[in-house]
Amino acid sequence: MAHLCGLCLALRHDHGQLARVVTNYDGLLISVLTDAQTGPAAGARRTAGPCALRGMRTASVAQGEGARLAAAVSLVLAAAKVRDHVADQDGLLAHRPVAAAARRVAAGWGRAGARGGAAVGFDTGVLVEAVDRQLGLETLAGYGTPILTVTEPTETATAAAFAHTATLAGRPGNARPLAEAGRLFGRLAHLLDAVEDQESDALSGAWNPLTATGTSRAEARRLADDALHGIRLALRETGFADGRLAHLLLVHELGRSVDRAFGSRSCGHAPEASFGPAPGNPYGSPFDGQPPRPDKRGFWAGCAAAFGLCCTCKVCCADEFEGPWSRKKREGCCGTCDCNCDWSCCEALECCECCECCSCCDCGL
Repeated sequence: MAHLCGLCLALRHDHGQLARVVTNYDGLLISVLTDAQTGPAAGARRTAGPCALRGMRTASVAQGEGARLAAAVSLVLAAAKVRDHVADQDGLLAHRPVAAAARRVAAGWGRAGARGGAAVGFDTGVLVEAVDRQLGLETLAGYGTPILTVTEPTETATAAAFAHTATLAGRPGNARPLAEAGRLFGRLAHLLDAVEDQESDALSGAWNPLTATGTSRAEARRLADDALHGIRLALRETGFADGRLAHLLLVHELGRSVDRAFGSRSCGHAPEASFGPAPGNPYGSPFDGQPPRPDKRGFWAGCAAAFGLCCTCKVCCADEFEGPWSRKKREGCCGTCDCNCDWSCCEALECCECCECCSCCDCGL
């Protein structure tokens, strides 16, 4: 929560109130990785004032170059997402006045992200170039195209952002393993998004990388498990001052995300833990017996939903809530944190001090 709030406040401080709408969980990993490499340092935390998103409570939040880099990356990628929605004429963006306003917002976010990146020595041009290349690859991709060809731009952009945290932390030797962790995280994020959206994309006629390339769910699961294993190995090669939170998020929580997406259970530490089709279903779909997902919200409708979630504190306190844009089911940050200490895999590490690391990995944390 310190990193999530830190990202939100960095966006507000450097880029204005509207920029706070791009606060996201993936972006805060950049702040987490920077902090994990530097360790406790003077000025790394500050006490933020009361906020409606925290139930009008104060909080200790992360600040510094890690949060600022996370803010810059989030802005640039959000700008690209808005441009993509405009190009697809999603929802209200099919109307010219709304589309024109959205383009102005995206342009402003893009410029702000570039300034923010330059302030911490990061060239956001690699992100913009990757997004532009992504659109071209999706246009050319067809049945039989390797799925990793489609995920490459996301991998490249995420690798660059992760690697720059080593520069900010003054640990240049960490750049290579963190670039590898970022590359695999980008691959995994792309795959999970494709898996979770495949059925709703089929219903709406939207482009989906798995469907377009003919990649089976079994193959997607194998690639996801390989990525999880690679991330774990890369983190073991990274020098951290305190890597517990980074390990928790990028090994354990990421493994849970894979299990949720594929509707299965495994340990994210094992490269061989892949799953074939479900019994009686040759396609291995996790959607059997479930109603179709509702259509995604448009950009502005999603912004309104995000504002409502924040004002009602559901993002923090609800056991489950609906994502403002994707309408996917999400878990609240603190909704499952009762500190009963009966978690099986480090899942309560950040809410109580009595938990020990699970026996299924040799990370020594």
